[in-house]
Amino acid sequence: ILERVDTRYLLFIPDAAGVHPDPRAPDRLIHTAEAVGAGAVFADYAEIGGETLRERPVNDYQTGSLRDGFDFGPLILLSTAAARRAMRKYGKIPAYRWAGWYDLRLKISTDRDLFRLPERLATVDRESVAPEGQGAGAGGHFAYVDPGNRPLQEEMEAAATAHLKRIGAFLAPEFRDLPPPAASFPVEASVVIPVRNRDRTIGDAVASALSQRTDFPFNVLVVDNHSADGTTERLAALAGRHPALKHLVPNRRDLSIGGCWNEAVFSELCGRYAVQLDSDDLYRGDDALQRLVDRLREGDCAMAVGAYTLVDAQLRQIPPGLIDHREWSDANGRNNALRINGLGAPRAFDTVILRRIGFPNVGYGEDYAVALRLSREYRIGRIYDSLYYCRRWEGNTDASLSIEQTNRHDHYKDRLRTLEILARRKMNEKRGERGDGAPIVPR
Repeated sequence: ILERVDTRYLLFIPDAAGVHPDPRAPDRLIHTAEAVGAGAVFADYAEIGGETLRERPVNDYQTGSLRDGFDFGPLILLSTAAARRAMRKYGKIPAYRWAGWYDLRLKISTDRDLFRLPERLATVDRESVAPEGQGAGAGGHFAYVDPGNRPLQEEMEAAATAHLKRIGAFLAPEFRDLPPPAASFPVEASVVIPVRNRDRTIGDAVASALSQRTDFPFNVLVVDNHSADGTTERLAALAGRHPALKHLVPNRRDLSIGGCWNEAVFSELCGRYAVQLDSDDLYRGDDALQRLVDRLREGDCAMAVGAYTLVDAQLRQIPPGLIDHREWSDANGRNNALRINGLGAPRAFDTVILRRIGFPNVGYGEDYAVALRLSREYRIGRIYDSLYYCRRWEGNTDASLSIEQTNRHDHYKDRLRTLEILARRKMNEKRGERGDGAPIVPR
C-alpha cells in the first residue's frame, strides 16, 4: 500500500467496525501533522451506546511505548514520506502475519514523533470497544502468555528486538556476578506482605506463608499500612501466637505498595532473600518458599520468578488459568521485558542487591520497575511450575479499572520503559556498542 499510495498522508483505521469519524477529523489530523512534522498523528475518541457518550482518551506516545497493544484510538494518520523513509533507512517490513503495523510504527518512531492530539475525533459503538480495565478484551492483559498466541508473540518480540538494536538499547546476554553478602541476616528468607484494609484475606495469606516447609529459618514481614478495617487487630493477634510473624506498622503515612516493600527490605528483620506474597493471594503448596530460595541459592540470578494460577475467591481456576511466562528466554528475556507488561509471580529477590536500588513508592508497577532495573545488569531466574494462587475478587486492586486509571497505569509503565531504554542506551554507549556487538554509529 505504501509503495502505491500517491497521497502525502494515509489514514489508517485498524478496525473500521463501528467507527464514526468526526467530519473534520482528516483535516484536523493533517493540519496537526503539517504543523509539528510528525511521522503519525492520532487522537482521543469516545464510546457511544444509545444516548450515552463515554470519553476514551488515549496516552501520549513516548520512547518507552513499546507495548504492541498501545492504544492509538481508531484513527491514525501516517505521513507517507516518513513511512517510506523509515523503510528505506531501516528495511522493509518483514513478511509478518501479525506484526506488520507494529514493526512499521517502531521504525517511524525511531526518527519521527508519533503525536497525540488530545481531542475527540471519532466515536466507536460500545460493542466494538474493550471493557474498561481489560485492554484488548477479557484476555488482553494476558495475551502475551497465552500459548495459543505464541506465533504472534514471537513476531512481536522479533520486531521489538530489532527496534532495540536499532536505537542502541539492546542488551546481549551478559550478566554481572552477584556480590557476596556484606552482612549477616537474622534469617535466610523473609516473606514480605504489604497490606492495607484486607481483613477479609490477610489471615489466609499469613497462614499460607507460615505453613511453608523449609530447610532454613524464615520469618513473615507484614507491613500494615495503617489499616482501618480490623486488619491491624487481626495481625496483632496472629503475631502474638506466631513468633515468626512480624507485624510492622510504618511511621510514615504516605507509603504506597513500593514504600511498604522498602520498609520490610531495609528492616533489620529482613532475611537474605525477600519473597513476595500479596495480601489477597496464597502460595499453592507448602514448598513454594523453598523452591524460590533454592533457585536464588544457585547464585546466578538476583531475582527469581515462579508461575501462578489465576483463581476466584473460592480458589476455582478462572481464565486464562496458568500464567508461566514461557515466552521468557535467558538470551532475550530482558529485552522482551520492555514490550510486555509484567514478569509474573511469585517474585523473590537477593536482599543485598534489592537494597541497592529499592522500590519506587508507587501503588502500581513497583514490581515491574524493580524487575526492569535488576534485569539491566543481572540474570533473572525462572520456575515454570505454578507456585502461587492469584485471587481475583470484587474488592481487590486488580478489579475492573476506569479508563483514566488504566491510562495512568499504562503511562507509568511506558515511562519506566523510557527510563530503562535511556539507561541501557547510555550503558551501551559507555561500552561503545549498540548492545549486539556492533559499534554505535551517530545518527
